Amino acid sequence: MVKKEAVLRGYDEVADAYEEVRLPSDEEQEALTTFLDELVPESRVLDAGCGGGKPVLRELVQESQQAIGIDFSAQQLKKALLHAPDARLLRGDMTQIPLAEDTVDAVLAYHSLIHVPAAEHQTVLDEFARVLRPGGQLLVSEGPEEWHGTNPDWLDTGAEMQWHIAGAKTTRAQLETAGFRIEDEYGAPNTLADDEEASWVFFHTTLTRT
Repeated sequence: MVKKEAVLRGYDEVADAYEEVRLPSDEEQEALTTFLDELVPESRVLDAGCGGGKPVLRELVQESQQAIGIDFSAQQLKKALLHAPDARLLRGDMTQIPLAEDTVDAVLAYHSLIHVPAAEHQTVLDEFARVLRPGGQLLVSEGPEEWHGTNPDWLDTGAEMQWHIAGAKTTRAQLETAGFRIEDEYGAPNTLADDEEASWVFFHTTLTRT
């Protein structure tokens, strides 16, 4: 079971190491680029679990979008301030996003939902739907199969990290429950996993609520 305190402590402790290695694979970058290309300039876009600002938040600023980043790690947000100084940064929990309803045009959850306790995945997706305007876009990554685990020495830093991956089937159902229509799915290798065959699934969705 994921403990939020452990994830928060881990991301604070690995801030420097994570900044060095967190680069997208070609497939991840393609999914991100495809998503961003469909947004009009000056869209208000939330990077949920923005971490140190790479690659998503920084790219949003470069693409002239109104970028908002939320993360609960103070150390990660310090990095984000350096990489995306023009973004609006919020410290908070994705289960209670400190934004009003219908205030953003798009949300990206790039390898962040997987650190949320399984029982709260639906709550997070419901929050994305709440802050999105009708017809808004969401890009969220998940693993293809359910898996949960802990690494006591993540990125060789001595810091513990925890994950709960719900799997593609469960995530599809949760997205539909939250009011999203899945437009497309993209596969990408998990470059930070020890297993060379580990992979991600990116869900590109549209909020159907009117």
